[in-house]
Amino acid sequence: MAILKIARMGHPVLNRPADPVEDPDVLEIRQLVSDMVETMLDAGGTGLAAPQVHVPLRVLVYFVAKGRGRGPAAEDVPLTVLVNPVVTPLDDEMDYDWEGCLSVPGLTGLVPRYKRIRLEAIDLEGNRIEEDLSGFHARVIQHEYDHLDGVLYPQRMDDLSLLMYSEEMKHGMPEKAKQLLEAKSAGEE
Repeated sequence: MAILKIARMGHPVLNRPADPVEDPDVLEIRQLVSDMVETMLDAGGTGLAAPQVHVPLRVLVYFVAKGRGRGPAAEDVPLTVLVNPVVTPLDDEMDYDWEGCLSVPGLTGLVPRYKRIRLEAIDLEGNRIEEDLSGFHARVIQHEYDHLDGVLYPQRMDDLSLLMYSEEMKHGMPEKAKQLLEAKSAGEE
């Protein structure tokens, strides 16, 4: 196992769609996944997509430690490997929350994501995975899936004035963000 170098915003590998994996059950893919998991854990991340470690393949790993997320889907999600995932929104309902990224270090932004999604993928043995997800779990999947399509979370933001250095959050959430979150939780558009 090895800790891999994480590509940062601006690197070309993060700006292009990743290639599908032909056969997930090969040594090279298993080694990549092992290295991705070690890298994610070392960096303190929740998820990691292969393009983030300079490998343009449609592979991602993630886990959600209990208490890391919020809301009804804040339970533990075990370490999961997805190969060639496809994400489909189940409706148009959106949710806003703060996101950070190992490829955009030191920044955080208020990002809209679909509340409910359908996930289809295969695992390393080629077994089919199909799940309907919501809450923080759905947010993590959408964030990592975006990496496979060459999209970083700032590109999803409605308002770039709500992209800020993470350390500035110690001064409190910006008033504009509070108002947006309150409006969304009240059901306003």
